[in-house]
Amino acid sequence: MIARILKWLMLLQVLAVLGFACLAMQAWGVASPAMAVLLAVAMLLAMRALIVARNFWQSRRASSPVPVQYQLDALGVARLFLGELRATLWTSSWGMLRPRLHAADTITGQCLPVLLVHGYVCNRGYWTQLSRQLARAGIAHDAVDLEPIVADIEGFVPQVEQAITRLCARTGSGQVILVAHSMGGLVARAWLRHYGAARVARIITIGTPHHGTELASLAAGANARQMSRIGGAPSGWLAQLAASETPETRALITSMYSHHDNIVAPQSSAQLPGARNLAFGGIGHVALASDARVLRQLLEEITIKKEVAQPPSATHFA
Repeated sequence: MIARILKWLMLLQVLAVLGFACLAMQAWGVASPAMAVLLAVAMLLAMRALIVARNFWQSRRASSPVPVQYQLDALGVARLFLGELRATLWTSSWGMLRPRLHAADTITGQCLPVLLVHGYVCNRGYWTQLSRQLARAGIAHDAVDLEPIVADIEGFVPQVEQAITRLCARTGSGQVILVAHSMGGLVARAWLRHYGAARVARIITIGTPHHGTELASLAAGANARQMSRIGGAPSGWLAQLAASETPETRALITSMYSHHDNIVAPQSSAQLPGARNLAFGGIGHVALASDARVLRQLLEEITIKKEVAQPPSATHFA
């Protein structure tokens, strides 16, 4: 569904560019059609940049303190903004329009299969960069497309269950590793509450608002309300989810997050007590799954045998 919506939005943007180019030629006296189109494209990019800037501004208002070692200078801020803008443009204008995964030439069988769970208003196309890395490493993987896009998070749980069942059947594995971005991390935790830990070796969340985000109030849908913060506290659904989890459950989870996330605010909301928390700096929300540093760490987390082969109660998770 999201791919169709994005294709229509892309068509509207193309028509807007052409319309603005015609206006530039007729009303502003731009003689060159190519120059008029370039001017129109620049205006469109400026509008997209303003949207990203607004998200950073809104997240800044509700941000948590940034540790000294992650604080950015002016150049770092510029790289943060441009990296998030680039990731947003690529994901929404290409990656999610053509939602496909890379197939490994040879499955090594040395690592458990991986199921990728996307976030709010996304699809499997979000995982293009990670899928390429997994394919190169010979790791079997698949992704789930959560629909309808604004449904209750609990409604996504059966879809994840079906995807896990298919992946286990295809690979002959009794367990999988879940890698989930943003809202997908909450879906993974909700799945764990319903189905238990027998078929999951590890859940790795990336930029997940485990305690909600202030920016969810600006989004639509039942899932957005579940991810919201009310009076500075997690929503009732988030509180119930947290209350249902045991130390053994939390020990299965690795939470990777950025102190400069422009969607999860406060950014400390991505820290999950009892889980393995891995912090990064200078990375925006959408850019998390394409940033080289995050991808390297993800592959390490996926391929460390001693961390995926132990039973859920293993003490080294504590």
